Amino acid sequence: MEDYPDIDLAEFIDHALLIPIATSEQVIQWCDEADRFKFPAVCVFPCHVRQAASLLHNRRPQVCAVIGFPSGATTSAVKLYEAQEAVENGATELDVVINLGWLKAGKTDELHREIAEICDATGQPVKAILEMSVLTDAEKQLAAEVCMDAGVAYLKTHTGWNGGVTVNDVRFLREMTKDRIGIKAASGIRTAEQAIELIVAGATRIGTSRGPDLVRQRVRLEEEKKAEG
Repeated sequence: MEDYPDIDLAEFIDHALLIPIATSEQVIQWCDEADRFKFPAVCVFPCHVRQAASLLHNRRPQVCAVIGFPSGATTSAVKLYEAQEAVENGATELDVVINLGWLKAGKTDELHREIAEICDATGQPVKAILEMSVLTDAEKQLAAEVCMDAGVAYLKTHTGWNGGVTVNDVRFLREMTKDRIGIKAASGIRTAEQAIELIVAGATRIGTSRGPDLVRQRVRLEEEKKAEG
C-alpha cells in the first residue's frame, strides 16, 4: 500500500461504542479518547447520549446516536421518536438503519417517507445505514438513490451484525453519490492500512471501536518509513 502521508486518520474516525453491555465508565473512556484524538464523533446507543453530550459539551467531537439499530425493523413512529429524543438529549448526528425488508419488497415510498421524516423532524445530519452485505447491486443502488432523495448527509455501509466493509462497497457508493454526500465505512476495520484504503476509495468517515489503536498504528507506520530512509 502507498504511504498517503497527507491522510490524518483521526480526522475521519467516528469512535463507536455499540456493544449492548457498554457501561457509563466506558462512555467516559470513549468520550475522553475522542476528545484527546480530536475525532469527528463518538457513536453511542440512545441511552448513552445524554451522558456523552454532557462530557463533550463545547468539545470538537459530535455525539452520534444510532437509530433502529441494528435491524432497522422497528416501526417508523418508533424510529422517529427515538431520533427526536436522541436530539433532545444532545445528539447532533444520527446513524439510522433503513428498513431492509421494505427495500427488498420494493416499498420505496415507505422507505423514503421514513428517512425523510427523520431528516426533516430532527434537522440533524443523518447517516443511512444500508447493510450492504445483504443487498444485491440493484438494491444497493436503489437504497442509495432513495436515501439521497430523502435528504441524508451520508450513506453508511454496515452496522456490523452481518459482514464487514470492503473497498468495493465504498467505491460503489462513491460512484453512486458522485461526492454529493458523505460515505461512512464501518464494520470490521481493524488496521490503519485498511482504514486508509477505504478513505482512498472514497470514505469520508470511518466507523470503528478501535480508533485510538488505528491512529497509533498509523504513527508507527510513518515512523518506520522514516527510519528506513
